[in-house]
Amino acid sequence: MAAHVTIGRLARESGVNVETIRYYHRRGLLPEPALNSGGRRHYSMEHSKRLRFVRRAQALGFTLTEVSSLLDLASHSCCADARSQAEQKRGVIDRKIANLTAIRDALDALVRQCDEIGNGRDCPLLEALQAD
Repeated sequence: MAAHVTIGRLARESGVNVETIRYYHRRGLLPEPALNSGGRRHYSMEHSKRLRFVRRAQALGFTLTEVSSLLDLASHSCCADARSQAEQKRGVIDRKIANLTAIRDALDALVRQCDEIGNGRDCPLLEALQAD
């Protein structure tokens, strides 16, 4: 990335929408650069690094509120607190995986029941969805 780029170029090079960058400004995740003498804002490498940080944290499942907290921790180099947040996020993900596994197992059982009865009028899946 060049030393100073427009919001459009930053968006393209980062793989995000311009409106996403503006939203990050409003949320306080990305500082808005000052206007230059031509009345345009130009983004630096630091903006690009911070944007990548936000996107990577989101890819790991952190919410924007959590990303904000991680950004604060990054500015203070507080690894123990960052580790704690990562452990909490891992716990949330483990619970989601357990729930999804239970859902998959239930669907597998219903599909097996459908296979067992063939292509009759009574469908175990539809009956389970219609049950009171």
